[in-house]
Parts: sequence; structure tokens; C-alpha cells
Amino acid sequence: MHGLAGQRVLVTGGSGFIGRSVLAGLRGAGAQVRIVDKVPPKGIPDDVEVVLGDLLDPEIRDAAVTSDLAGIVHLAAFTSVLKAMGDPAGVQAVNVEATAGLLELARIRGVPRFLMSSTNAVTGDIGTGTIHEGVALRPLTPYGATKAAAEMLLAGYAGAYGMTTCALRLTNVYGPGMSHKDSFVPRMMRAALTAGTIQVYGDGRQRRDLVHVDDVVAGVLLAWQTAATGPLIIGSGRSITVLDMIEAVQKVTGRPLAREHVPAKNGEMPAVIVSIDKARALGYMPAVDLESGLRTVWDDVQTWA
Repeated sequence: MHGLAGQRVLVTGGSGFIGRSVLAGLRGAGAQVRIVDKVPPKGIPDDVEVVLGDLLDPEIRDAAVTSDLAGIVHLAAFTSVLKAMGDPAGVQAVNVEATAGLLELARIRGVPRFLMSSTNAVTGDIGTGTIHEGVALRPLTPYGATKAAAEMLLAGYAGAYGMTTCALRLTNVYGPGMSHKDSFVPRMMRAALTAGTIQVYGDGRQRRDLVHVDDVVAGVLLAWQTAATGPLIIGSGRSITVLDMIEAVQKVTGRPLAREHVPAKNGEMPAVIVSIDKARALGYMPAVDLESGLRTVWDDVQTWA
């Protein structure tokens, strides 16, 4: 086991939804944390060092990646699949070029460990089959393609330079603190809060795996502690339909959700069914059930108005 006590860790995207939770988890494990983000952080402890700026700027990367780091947790990314469809050059720059720049600085400065948030979109559509780490990479969208390219960079730096690299393929992450996100859970919660209408792509029977941000943090810490390498799927291990999600939100909020069915977008996967067996073998145990997790979001939603 590789402990975190006293180790200095860089978290990119540390002001973001997942980043704030990972920051808290790392500090709770005894790490000294530096974050880098374009967005000024709010409410973080005074002992957290902050580098404010865009990772596409070489000077920002230079300030963030120093030789005293034990490792990097790279969460900063262009994450909207739909927005990426309209800006493939932008998603390429953020998800590939910035990652390449960070990896090269880590190599030059002797930073031994690099964890990155990735996605199961790297595998593309395998129908209703189960996605595991051995499935071939066949992305269907610019977003998935850039994450696949970044995963290959991690593998290359591990193979050539002995760096310990791990691509954490996260399923659909939800939890408190995601009011600004455009993913399906916050859209449902906003609709419940305002008596609005939620758009459902296709018939709503596509399946997704929802993982609570607390379980993602547990996965990040486990990957660090066990020096996990290669791709590692972090999810709940349970897939449900979009219609089931709507029913669950109605139950948690006690409010009806009006819905409008619209045509599915290009690249929409009919199912995301994942195996978390590799993570389980390392000791990963998702602890937050869907209803309890949605309650944490709904409690947070009350502050959005």
C-alpha cells in the first residue's frame, strides 16, 4: 500500500464538481494538495495551494507541475459530449494537448504517478454487452476519441518511462455540488424544482450506470493506494434505464416530472453496462445506493433557487 500522508498531490480541475470532492478526500487521507483550475475555488481550506489559469497555457502547467509532487490526479477536461460535437478542435486541445503537456512535465520533473479521469465512451457502442477494461477502443464521438487518445498517452509514458499511470473510466457521476452541470441528473432535479419539463432522448429505455461522487473519491484513493495501472472502471455496477431514473427522482423529490421525448443524438449509446470486477479485486466497494445518492443531490438542490 502506498499511503498519502504528507505527500504532495496536484489535482487539476480542483474547483470542479468532482475535483472538490477529490480534494477533500485526499486531504482527509493526509495529503498536501495543490489545485489548478481556470475557475477560482470557493470555500477551500487555507492550506490548499491554488494555481489559477488555463492548462493550455504552458506557464500555468509549469507553475502547477513541480518536482516535489508525489503524483497528479488529472480531472480537468472538456466533459460535455454534446458540446464537444460542435467543437472537436476545442475538445482535442483540452483533453489531449493539455494532458500531453502535463505528462511531459511529469516525466521531466520526475513525478512518478499520474491518474486521469476517463470514460467508458472510449469503447463506443457495444449494444447491451458488458463493458470491461479489455474491450477494444472504438469511440463514436470526438469526446470519446480524445479520451481514448489521452489513455494511449498514459500507456505510452508508463511503458517508455516507468511512470505509474491509471485511467479511471468513470460512469455517470452524480452528487451534491453539480448545479452547473448539464448532465441528466441535475437536469431532472432542476425540472423537479421548477415544475419544468425534462427532455428524454428516444424512448428512454437506454441504460446507464450512475455512480455517486463519494464512490468516485473512494475509487481515486484506492487507485492511488494500490498503485493501480492501465484502465480501471469506477461505477456502481448497476445499470438502469432513463425512465427508471425519472421514477427514482420523482420518488425522492415527491414531485412529478413532465417529460418530452425527442430524437436521440448522434453517438447516443443504447446501453452502458459495466463490469467493476477489476476495481472490486483491488478492494473497491461502491457504498451509495441510488435513492440515498439522489437524496444528497435533492438536499443540495434546495440551495439552487
